[in-house]
Amino acid sequence: MGTIKTLAKSIREYKKPAILTLILMVFEAIIEVCIPFITAGLINEIQAESGIDINKVLLTGALLIVMAILSLTCGGLGGYTCAKASSGFSKNLRADLFKKVQTYSFENVDKFSSASLVTRITTDAFNVQMSFMMLIRTAIRSPLMFIFSIIMSYILGGVLAMTFVVVVPVLVFGLLMISRKAMPAFRRVFKKYDKLNESIEENVRGMRVVKGFSREDYEKEKFGKASENIRMDFTKAERIVALNTPLMQFCMYFNMIFVLWVGSKIALETSGTVVNIGHISAMLNYGMQILMSLMMLSMIYVMLTMSAESANRICEVLNEETALTNPENPIKTVKDGSIVFKNVNFKYSSKAKRYALEDIDLEIKSGMTVGVIGGTGSSKSTLVQLIPRLYDTTDGEVIVGGENVKKYDIRTLRDSVAMVLQKNVLFAGTINENLRWGNENATQEEIIEACKLAQADEFVSSFPDGYETYIEQGGTNVSGGQKQRLCIARALLKKPKVLILDDSTSAVDTKTDALIRAGFKSFIPETTKIIIAQRISSVQDADLIIVMENGKIDGLGTHEQLLENNEIYREVYYQQNGGKKDE
Repeated sequence: MGTIKTLAKSIREYKKPAILTLILMVFEAIIEVCIPFITAGLINEIQAESGIDINKVLLTGALLIVMAILSLTCGGLGGYTCAKASSGFSKNLRADLFKKVQTYSFENVDKFSSASLVTRITTDAFNVQMSFMMLIRTAIRSPLMFIFSIIMSYILGGVLAMTFVVVVPVLVFGLLMISRKAMPAFRRVFKKYDKLNESIEENVRGMRVVKGFSREDYEKEKFGKASENIRMDFTKAERIVALNTPLMQFCMYFNMIFVLWVGSKIALETSGTVVNIGHISAMLNYGMQILMSLMMLSMIYVMLTMSAESANRICEVLNEETALTNPENPIKTVKDGSIVFKNVNFKYSSKAKRYALEDIDLEIKSGMTVGVIGGTGSSKSTLVQLIPRLYDTTDGEVIVGGENVKKYDIRTLRDSVAMVLQKNVLFAGTINENLRWGNENATQEEIIEACKLAQADEFVSSFPDGYETYIEQGGTNVSGGQKQRLCIARALLKKPKVLILDDSTSAVDTKTDALIRAGFKSFIPETTKIIIAQRISSVQDADLIIVMENGKIDGLGTHEQLLENNEIYREVYYQQNGGKKDE
């Protein structure tokens, strides 16, 4: 019930067509059940010994035509309203999932793989859409048809209706057993979809690496195995579900033989006073309606069971509470770019055995340029991700602009902190559109100025379309260095209180790197600049350099102070500059 309530919230403005579909299906079922009854009367009238009353025959025929048209109209309108309601529900559901993911912190995103989230928003949402469509249409029509047909059969057929005492239990038991056997295979499929999508995502993103190492055959084999696993489970399930057809045919033919044989015998013995040709014809029709209704109910059961796993996976995303929330009365203004770390410890999960950051005490004044140096895995990126509150500290506090980051409105805080990540991302669209992510109201002059400071204007101007040049998805039609400079320009347009460069000049040469840093001093002197780098030359002019090692601060100071006092910094410096320690 919890799952149904969660999903029902996405129906919203499509409640009206959904309810209208239910009403139309009720009318269609009533009309469909009445048609065999009236047809039986018409047949009996034609067979009457007293002669045919042509007016009565024509009137009954006209009534049947009107009922058929009404049934067709109800079915057609029901199909339209059902499609509108189910597709609208699916649209809302995908939108709700996407909006929910946007509220996630990094901690929440880490819980779900990106491939799994894609599967839930696409495949799982489609499965739930199909179930919703069947629920408001077939799941209403089929039970009503079954119940009404059983009632009319006993009213009209009498003893002939005893066939359903045998047929219905056999069919119900068989369909339940088939569904029960098929369900485990269907459930396994959805988890394997995640692996299949993950394989596709990795291959597309890493296409250059795959081709660079000539690993196409390996990737094909990996994808083939994932696809084959899904095929095997689906094949097994479909083989079992395919037994529905012969079971249905067995019950249908048994019903026909019983009704024709027993009905004909009774008709001959009683001279048509108990059972006549009209009754036999109606019983055949009702038998078909009953069996088809049960068949459709079994298919609904299979689809609902399949979709139950999809629904649970969707609700996991919708019910996931973001790890980061706004305080009751959030602060809406960040005074300056000063940063203080007080007794900070951090680990990515409460279940983690060790801290990613430990015993961090640090004070950065507004407007300072701070360099961060450390080996791979020393938690440099983790340190700066606590500043815009992408993660929350496990212990201690991070203070920006004189206030604990947890007191700020999250959007206000992040608008005041611009990050240029190591893995830069550009989106499909023009260069102007990408740059305006930093400031949607930026003028063309401001964009050009930011690009000049980021050393991007020269190469952008060389493109035939200049700033209207179209960037392919992921920025595949620009080089790594060009992508980095565009991302820096985008961050500069934000005019933040704090600018964080997470190894974001690694793909540019040292001269361009120096020009970019010089531009920072003139363009954003009051902005606190934090530069994570592997090259000493990128940070040696900084007001403060932080040396990270195994999640701890190993050294603090200027370039000269660290050369004198810090072994790690000194070793990196001499390695990069080809010198010797004793020199």
